[in-house]
Amino acid sequence: MLKIKSLCAFCVLLAAPYVAAEELSETGQFIDGVAAVVNEGVVLKSQYYDQLEMIMERASEQKIPLPPADILQEQVLERVVLTEIQLQRADRIGLQISDQMLNSVLADVAVRMGGTLADLPTMLAAENIDYQTFRRQMREDVTLEQLRRIDVEQRIEVSPREIEQCIADLETNVVVNSEYDLSHILLTLPEAASSSEIDEKLATANEIVARARDGADFRQLAARYSQGPTALEGGALGWMKGEAVPTVFTDILTPLSAGDVSDPYRTANSVHIVKINDMRSAVERSEIKQVSSRHILISPDEIIDDETAKQQLEDAYERIKNGEDFAELAKLLSDDPGSANSGGELGWVGPGTFAPEFEAALDTLEIGGLSEPFRTQFGWHIVEVLDRRVYDNTEDLKEQNCVVRIRAGKRDDETQLWMRRLRDEAYVDVRM
Repeated sequence: MLKIKSLCAFCVLLAAPYVAAEELSETGQFIDGVAAVVNEGVVLKSQYYDQLEMIMERASEQKIPLPPADILQEQVLERVVLTEIQLQRADRIGLQISDQMLNSVLADVAVRMGGTLADLPTMLAAENIDYQTFRRQMREDVTLEQLRRIDVEQRIEVSPREIEQCIADLETNVVVNSEYDLSHILLTLPEAASSSEIDEKLATANEIVARARDGADFRQLAARYSQGPTALEGGALGWMKGEAVPTVFTDILTPLSAGDVSDPYRTANSVHIVKINDMRSAVERSEIKQVSSRHILISPDEIIDDETAKQQLEDAYERIKNGEDFAELAKLLSDDPGSANSGGELGWVGPGTFAPEFEAALDTLEIGGLSEPFRTQFGWHIVEVLDRRVYDNTEDLKEQNCVVRIRAGKRDDETQLWMRRLRDEAYVDVRM
């Protein structure tokens, strides 16, 4: 069964030795308190201990060496404080996660566990996890993810020149033709770092690389030194296709083999060290089935009710069957602003583009076939299939993947810069 603690930060309270004696009542029960004041809010000691226990338990399960206790506790407290700062930011901008979105995420969790959303409370109970607590934690996780998309990812720009260069690299780059299991150490640089600060950070990075190449556990080095989001998970990035590897890593990975540790690589705000845990060949080309079609849409509104809209399309259907021009009727009747002026033509598209009812209608038609009126959420349609083909979309995927890779290559630096600014602007008073 899937381990729940790998899905979210939910866990039980941490026992001795990390609970200090003064935090226990005379009966030996844990007394909650304030770990840190953060702006207008607080981080509770129970939140800190929850996070610490989760990290220690996961490290034990995955046999990841952790840094000394004092350093680990400092890192965990900083992680919890940063989470509180981000949640306060989300609250200020009015970011809310709807129950529908949260249920969709929980349904995915349930499927990974081998059940459905309705089964999730029972499956969690079997793991001694309270469903409502789990649900609250997942809402927090999704909130943080959406906040980063708003504040960081949506502001990352990709230029046409960057895409052109990336596509050119794809033609000859060995990285794209492979898949990688990677681990990563990220060392951040201060804004407007001085040459001495940069030299100091690079010296630390070179020392880390030397130790890793001499046989030190890379996971332990990541947990001790990395300032990246997966530091306390040993820096693990997991498996990714070469075409999805961030562009910032492309030059790093090209000369490396499985087991190799890269030289330090500096970007604008960070220094990176990458280890290839394993690698394998990847598939290069992709083909999809596409259909070219045209349609006429009539949408019910305040003037035309649902039955009238259907009747109008039934009349149009008969007129087309009797020889009238589909394109002219589409220009005259269709309520689809995107296709009406082009005679209802929708161009070449692949699976998943249209509403399920629309795709179901297309699937029943041969080339030249005309559907009877059918209903979708947009109104009543008739559709005609103009042609079908198997399309090699490798070049399209190259461009799409380049955009993803370029953005991913910039994401770490931009995220670290954003979080540093949030942290610098926040009032934090540590009480532990």
